[in-house]
Amino acid sequence: MGVSCDYTRAAIDHAQKVVGIINKQMPYLYGDTRVPVSRLDYIIEIDAPLVTVPQAPIGEVEATIGKYCASLIGDGATLQLGIGAIPDAVLNNLEDRKDLGIHTEMFTDGVMRLMKSGVINGKAKTLHKGKVVSAFTFGSQELYKFLDHNPDVEMYPVDYTNDPFIIGQHDNVVSINSCIEIDLYGQVTAESIGYSLFSGSGGQVDFVRGAKRSKGGVSIIAMPATAKEGTVSRIVPTLKPGSIVTTGRNEVDYIITEFGIARMRGRTMSERAKALISIAHPDFRAELEEAARKMIGYFK
Repeated sequence: MGVSCDYTRAAIDHAQKVVGIINKQMPYLYGDTRVPVSRLDYIIEIDAPLVTVPQAPIGEVEATIGKYCASLIGDGATLQLGIGAIPDAVLNNLEDRKDLGIHTEMFTDGVMRLMKSGVINGKAKTLHKGKVVSAFTFGSQELYKFLDHNPDVEMYPVDYTNDPFIIGQHDNVVSINSCIEIDLYGQVTAESIGYSLFSGSGGQVDFVRGAKRSKGGVSIIAMPATAKEGTVSRIVPTLKPGSIVTTGRNEVDYIITEFGIARMRGRTMSERAKALISIAHPDFRAELEEAARKMIGYFK
């Protein structure tokens, strides 16, 4: 199945008709990736380059967030990261770590760079020791060549990679995801802007729960403090009407912006609000404090 094992296994197992598009340029990856030719009803042969995804530019905000996230990652941690400037900024700050592992839904070129330098080697992983485990990958042609017949990388369907009970069997899991908004109660939306759907649910909740089950595990929601060129705060009193709650307040662990780190787990409502306001953009802190006083009677 090449670079995209995610939902393909389930589709093949349940579809009435299966079409195999055999691409000469598709890398061969190990793991649960093989499909018997007898399962294919039709075969189409092509010879085409895979779609590439350029690396997102890392600005000052993303670089600062990356440093804060990296401060929570110790030697021997097993990481889950996504795509974009913040995950890349995190990886840029891990050059001095040792024996990191990867168990994730997807990864990009940043993981390849740390594998080449020896920082990511999976030696401390509890499961799949020495292997990078993922469900799919996007990146450059260099990444696709690196993956081809690479015994250090294994691909599995999402019902395995994203299973919180599998994730939680690893020690020291660090899960890093992003979101659109978080309110002062600690509720996170990563899927909608009010009633407007922005994204699918993805694996955020799976890895938040998996990290919670992990011995020494932590989960991080990392985001810029503002949107729309600094005119809108991502930390809000309450989510917009119609917003989908992706991660519930009782499951959120760390929230990180360019203004610092806020720990949510085990905090009272008042403590959560204070911690979140402390990492909001300074331009919005006064109105957030006023809203918190109205929402939470004992907020001082």
